[in-house]
Amino acid sequence: MTTFTVYLRLGFEHLLDLQGYDHILFLAALCAAYTLTRWRELLVLVTAFTIGHSVSLALATLRLVRVDTGLVEFLIPVTIVATAVVNLIGARGPRPGDSAVRRPILHPARRPRYAAALVFGIIHGLGFSSFLRLILGEERNIFLPLLSFNIGLELGQIVVAGAVLALAMAATRRLPLSQKGWNVAVSVAAGAVAGWMAVQRLPF
Repeated sequence: MTTFTVYLRLGFEHLLDLQGYDHILFLAALCAAYTLTRWRELLVLVTAFTIGHSVSLALATLRLVRVDTGLVEFLIPVTIVATAVVNLIGARGPRPGDSAVRRPILHPARRPRYAAALVFGIIHGLGFSSFLRLILGEERNIFLPLLSFNIGLELGQIVVAGAVLALAMAATRRLPLSQKGWNVAVSVAAGAVAGWMAVQRLPF
C-alpha cells in the first residue's frame, strides 16, 4: 500500500470515526437546512468549509501556526451549536432565495453564512491537524501525507453530506415531516449534543 493510499484511508476513516463524531455532527447540522433542490448553495457552503479546514490543517501540520489543543476541542462543538442556532433562526421565516424570484447563489444575503462556514472550517482544520501530527511522528516529508489525508477528509465529507440529504428526503417523503420540521429536529438534536460536549470541554 502506497503512502498516498495509507493517508487517504486515514483521512477518510478519521472523518467517519464514530468515536470522534463531532465533525459528523457539524456536517449534519450544516446540511440540515438544505434539500437536493438547493444543492448548489450547499456546495458553496461545503466548499467554504473545505477551504477553511484545508488551509488551517496545512498551516498547523507544518507547525506554522500553533493553537492550544484544548481550546480547539472546545471551539469545535461551539461551531456546531452556532450552526444549529442559525438553522433554527432561518426556520422561523423565509430563507434567502426562497421567494418567487430566486436570488443568485452568491447573493450578499447568503455571504455571512458562507463566511461563517469558512471560519468554522479553520477551527475544524486545527482539530484535524492534532490527529495528523500524531500519526506523522517524526516524518519529514509530509507534503504527500498532508495532501492525501486532506483528500480522504473530503471524501468522508461527501459521504456524510450525501447521507444527510438522503435521510432528509426519506424522512420528508415517508413520515409526516416537512423539510422545516426535519431542519428543526436535526438542529435541535445536534445543538443539544454539541452544547453538552462544549460544557465537558471547557478549557478553564
